[in-house]
Amino acid sequence: MSSQPSPAPNSAETENVFQWINDLSNPGTRETALLELSKKRESVPDLAPMLWHSFGTTAALLQEIINIYPSIHPATLTAHQSNRVCNALALLQCVASHPETRSVFLQANLPLFLYPFLHTTSKTRPFEYLRLTSLGVIGALVKTDEQEVITFLLTTEIIPLCLRIMESGSELSKTVATFILQKILLDDSGLSYICQTYERFSHVAIILGKMVISLAKEPSARLLKHVVRCYLRLTDNPRACEALRQCLPDQLRDATFADCLREDKSTKHWLSILLKNLEPGANNPPDPRQMGISPLGS
Repeated sequence: MSSQPSPAPNSAETENVFQWINDLSNPGTRETALLELSKKRESVPDLAPMLWHSFGTTAALLQEIINIYPSIHPATLTAHQSNRVCNALALLQCVASHPETRSVFLQANLPLFLYPFLHTTSKTRPFEYLRLTSLGVIGALVKTDEQEVITFLLTTEIIPLCLRIMESGSELSKTVATFILQKILLDDSGLSYICQTYERFSHVAIILGKMVISLAKEPSARLLKHVVRCYLRLTDNPRACEALRQCLPDQLRDATFADCLREDKSTKHWLSILLKNLEPGANNPPDPRQMGISPLGS
């Protein structure tokens, strides 16, 4: 998908951006600055380096995040608090997306400050918005397909956090969380990590299976696409492939999703490859029991 480059900001706009960045360090002007800067993410290409290299800005953004931790437990987060911190998260996403600032963003362990938000389970809109925006920051990281990102994430608890959201989040949150898992799986180290132990693999397989059953009742083409891609990638691991032969949900083998797939040729194609990979004798994988893995549910 091609997109038109954003027009370069004029000098007056650049001056405004620098002023708003300066205003982030002042608690009295920070809220307006957060709002205005979050609107400029698309139109100011170098906003991320400007934010990162300006004095006190990252500390101010972290302060916004930490300030609402007490509102998580007990769950008292208001819409105003949620909107404000999500504007701060939007600026962190800008930093996470930019090639000049992505590495230092990871080296500073900044994604870890978002994980308390991903732990929340409240279904209210302020919490849902908070989780979705936090997932967006991680999604922006994995979208780059960089080894450094996956290596970092595998040292954290992001996989179980995504799996929890995939099981119980809103459709949009489930979609972003499944996209993150898909991107981790598409990296060789990510696939190896998830298939390294049966406990890890079975946790992923059980959640994906629950999602398929849920999608059969409430179809979502974009969510189904990511679920199928996750299953397909798992078949690249011989042990996982053998286990999936026995535990792939029947709904992916029959015509349950025929209507969904009729309009989505790419997902239909991936599903056909998935089913072909799971045919007896395909890939000639070794017996999983010989490799320390037992069929799901046994």
